[in-house]
Amino acid sequence: MKPPMTRRSAIHKVAGYTVAAATASTMLPKFAQAADMVSVPLKGNIRHSACRWCYSKVKLDDLCAAGKDMGLVAIDLLQPSEFETVKKYGLVCSMVSNPTIDGLGGIPKAWNRVEHHDKLVPAYEQRLKETADAGYERLICFSGNRAGLADAQGLDNCEAGLKRILPLAEKLKVTVCMELLNSKRNHPDYQCDHVPWGVELVKRLSSERFKLLYDIYHMQIMDGDVCDTIRENHQCFDHYHTGGVPGRAEIDETQELNWARIMRAILDTGFKGYVAQEFVPKRSDPLASLRQSVNICDV
Repeated sequence: MKPPMTRRSAIHKVAGYTVAAATASTMLPKFAQAADMVSVPLKGNIRHSACRWCYSKVKLDDLCAAGKDMGLVAIDLLQPSEFETVKKYGLVCSMVSNPTIDGLGGIPKAWNRVEHHDKLVPAYEQRLKETADAGYERLICFSGNRAGLADAQGLDNCEAGLKRILPLAEKLKVTVCMELLNSKRNHPDYQCDHVPWGVELVKRLSSERFKLLYDIYHMQIMDGDVCDTIRENHQCFDHYHTGGVPGRAEIDETQELNWARIMRAILDTGFKGYVAQEFVPKRSDPLASLRQSVNICDV
């Protein structure tokens, strides 16, 4: 016996029809129609990007070509070996990936442990140079997990370690961005999991080359109050990621956030940086989902 057709599976089936069935498409919800959208000139108020890892099944060349067509100006979270590919398409890397050495530098083990600093500092200095040499301006970093470490001590340790690389970041004009992540659903025990903790670190370091990556998906889960949080702390935020709540799925009408309103709140702060799509596509055509999301965020 075939399982009953769900609303989502019905939408997928209808969305696969050709343009000849356009009269039927007018009956679809907005998010289904968006999947078949052709290129539409964007407003130019937001610099759109997309995170590479979300499209791991798509060749980088194909992602760049499709992204260029739909209005992307950048790709997020690339390794230096991938820089030349994005340049071929007239795109940039809006956030360079973190270096790793001996299992350090990723989300679980990073700057909140003093014993990691002597390995992280040279690795980050090298990545800062690679970022600057390519003409890029942002490099991601992480706090690391608590593993029993008090939040106050974690702040002290991150401050001490990051102070060692910020003189070079300032010289090269590369901004190191620590990502805010949720510890409730995806990254248990991660220390930089609330805006106040991250903002305090920004204030302590007091450098124009250290800011936060405000991931809207993660911080909706941990703090909520997204628009007012952006308005009140925007001076500490240098980059934004999207992602549908719940499940980090497409940012359409199946999700709990009003993305156009959030984008307007970001623009109201005078933000001139990048907004990178970081949802994991659930539908069969990930590039159609990406195009849809870019259009939703283009305010």
